[in-house]
Amino acid sequence: MANGAVFQKIYQIVKQIPKGKVTTYGQIALLCGNPRMSRVVGYALHVNPEPGVIPCHRVVNRFGGLSSAFAFGGINEQRLLLEAEGVYVRPDETVDLSVYFWAGGETE
Repeated sequence: MANGAVFQKIYQIVKQIPKGKVTTYGQIALLCGNPRMSRVVGYALHVNPEPGVIPCHRVVNRFGGLSSAFAFGGINEQRLLLEAEGVYVRPDETVDLSVYFWAGGETE
């Protein structure tokens, strides 16, 4: 799969993450069929062509951590967007994955 096709698959999956839920870079990679491409997922989200449409703020690291390099306004913006959807962000900038994790395939 060429990068463009891979990025489109990533964006398609990210668009499915329900409001109030988060998933990880690794889970998106797994859903794309290649669990070893977490960094590719991160890069694709960094160059998100449709920030208002593709909710990359709903993607966190494997520990539930927000991105210090959140592409569209930094970690504070990611926190604000998640909190606006009802996701509690802890003082250490992490989200409880046992509460908010979306594994894919579920409906909103």
